[in-house]
Amino acid sequence: MKTTAITLLAALTFSLAALAADDHGHAHGHSDGHDHAPKTAGPNGGKILTAVEPHAEFFVTADRKIQITFLDSDGKPVPPAGQTITVTAGERSAPTTFTFVPSGDTLISEQVLPSGENFPTVVQVKTAPDAKTIVEKFNLNLAKCPSCAYAEYACTCAH
Repeated sequence: MKTTAITLLAALTFSLAALAADDHGHAHGHSDGHDHAPKTAGPNGGKILTAVEPHAEFFVTADRKIQITFLDSDGKPVPPAGQTITVTAGERSAPTTFTFVPSGDTLISEQVLPSGENFPTVVQVKTAPDAKTIVEKFNLNLAKCPSCAYAEYACTCAH
């Protein structure tokens, strides 16, 4: 009886150790509903918006305008194809609403970001006039990440 219990305990221990070490090439969901897979920056060094297809890169230019670049499945820029974008960012008491115009293969905001480096941002994307609006919310932190080459809003570090 004692030998059987020890054998079962050892088998359970080895099974749990193998399960904990399981890394078979894909990310696992977490109880918070988010996939914590390693992040990748867009081709311009911006944040990839994954809720929309095709994915889009949200990038803040040197003159504080917002640039949206749609990406193919290889992460290469593709021209916008009728998508409409609205971004709201800034202090909650006086947010700025951004509208976009085509600029080459990207969309660029007509407005500039308000002063400051850290504020809530809501991106709304319609892929077609009759499509449902897709919403992504995040904190736009323009400070430079101390560990990688990107601004905090597009940081690819695990912190």
